[in-house]
Amino acid sequence: MVALVLVSHSYALANAVMGLAKEVNPGIDVPIACAGGVGKDHEFLGTDATEIMEAIKSVYSPDGVVVLMDLGSAVISTQLAIDMLGDNFPLVRICPAPLVEGAVSAAVQSITGSPIDEVYDEAIQAIRAKQGLFSAYNS
Repeated sequence: MVALVLVSHSYALANAVMGLAKEVNPGIDVPIACAGGVGKDHEFLGTDATEIMEAIKSVYSPDGVVVLMDLGSAVISTQLAIDMLGDNFPLVRICPAPLVEGAVSAAVQSITGSPIDEVYDEAIQAIRAKQGLFSAYNS
């Protein structure tokens, strides 16, 4: 099963999104880890590449890992984390999907046993449903 790593500047937000993504299908344990915040107890906003790297390692499997992030330096920290992993973890994809919608959609797709490229694509497509609902209101 493809694993997910959720990266946010806020540890509380990363954990909340992880909880939501795990609830999409109770009884099936989607491998999800999160990384967020900085400081001894993650009490400050920020991201840490070493923590992201450890989160990826903690859920890595031969099926791979899709990493979703919130914004800005979370993307840079995630790129650095993947560079730090080296070639020992070849199936890690950084996904530009929105964090909440992408995590839920990716978790559902992962549960079906889909390969990493399909989980990644499903996460990216997650925003389209919302765009479709609001396109009539914004024209």
